[in-house]
Amino acid sequence: MNDTSGRRDFLKLGMAGLATAGVVGAAVTVDAQKAAAQAASDSLLRTVLDRGKLIVGTGSTNAPWHFENDAGELVGMDITMGRILAKGLFDDATKVEFVMQDPAQRIPNVTTNKVDITIQFMTMSAQRSQLINFSRPYYVEGVALLTLPTAENKTFDKLLAAGSATRVSILQNVDAEASVHMALPQSQVMQIDTQANVLQALESKRVDAAAVDLSTVRWLASRNPDRYFDAGKSWFSMLYGAALRQGDLDWLTFVNQTFTIAMFGHETALYDAAFKDYFGQEPPARHPGFPVI
Repeated sequence: MNDTSGRRDFLKLGMAGLATAGVVGAAVTVDAQKAAAQAASDSLLRTVLDRGKLIVGTGSTNAPWHFENDAGELVGMDITMGRILAKGLFDDATKVEFVMQDPAQRIPNVTTNKVDITIQFMTMSAQRSQLINFSRPYYVEGVALLTLPTAENKTFDKLLAAGSATRVSILQNVDAEASVHMALPQSQVMQIDTQANVLQALESKRVDAAAVDLSTVRWLASRNPDRYFDAGKSWFSMLYGAALRQGDLDWLTFVNQTFTIAMFGHETALYDAAFKDYFGQEPPARHPGFPVI
């Protein structure tokens, strides 16, 4: 056999392999729900599949995570993560019921089985992990600086260079001043009672920047570029994860794998569209090869 004929046979074999892979892929999709039903009889995975819908605890008043749009529809990044799970369970992103809950109920409603999972911009911590299981992180939150697009010192470099002349508003808490000084060590820190007033201080030019969540900066700057500007600095990483009841490995594994596939695998359409819509950014490109997950 010469090199040319050998390569031709190799290509034929490769195409056959790809065709076979397509058939196998279709079979896997068809049988996915049956396979998942092999979970332990007391697993929530089997309960949810038998019920025919997913029940997600979340909120409705915090853009870009969970809020009502102009049409009165519940939307946001947390809502998208719930729909991603429903798609993985039933191949139908609409088979999910969202239960509105107060942030104080995020853990109790999981541990008492009022919801299957809580997806409500919940920061992962060792203390909370003693009470519930967390899914893999689906967003890395942080503190960031919001400025005015017309301001002379609207970028982080200029805010830093201004030293003690820079004024920053932040929601009042015991770590507020230390948090701001991580990024702007010489700045004047104005602690304010509500997030709305933190932003109002910026808009009225009583401060040069507002220190708020990175997701809030990206949401406001992308939706209102004539009103807000992303100063280009973020710090103090915090992981957002979904909360699940402890002691159910099958359910936890399913949620983790579904999130991973939606964020890094071959089914990223829902996650990517939401990330761009709510944060004004394209997710980083995924490259086949070494798994940077």
